[in-house]
Amino acid sequence: MALFDPGLQPERNELAWRRTTLAIAAGSLVALRLLPEVFGHALWVIPGAVGLVVSGGVWIAARRRYSTVSASAIAHGDRVPHPDGRLPLVLAVFATSVGALGLAIVVAIALAG
Repeated sequence: MALFDPGLQPERNELAWRRTTLAIAAGSLVALRLLPEVFGHALWVIPGAVGLVVSGGVWIAARRRYSTVSASAIAHGDRVPHPDGRLPLVLAVFATSVGALGLAIVVAIALAG
C-alpha cells in the first residue's frame, strides 16, 4: 500500500504559501496607507513597499517550489526529496525584521511621548 497521494500534499503546501503571501501583501498595503500618515513623512512608504516586493518574491518562489515538488512526486512517488529551506528562511528573516521594526516604532513612540 502506497502512502503517496499524487498532487494533494504539494498543493496543500502551495495553498499555505499562497495564504502567507496574501497576508504579507495585505499587511504591507496597510503599512503603505498608515505609516506615512501617522509619522508624517513619505519615507515611511518604504516598509510597505518592501513588504509588497517580498510577498511577490515569496509567491513566485512558492509556485516554483510547488512545480518542482509536484513533478518529482509524479515521477518518483513516495521518494520525493524534500525541498531546501531557503523559502522558510527568507520568510523567517522577513518576519523577524518586521517584528524588530514594529518594536522599534513602539519604543520610539513611548520614549517620545
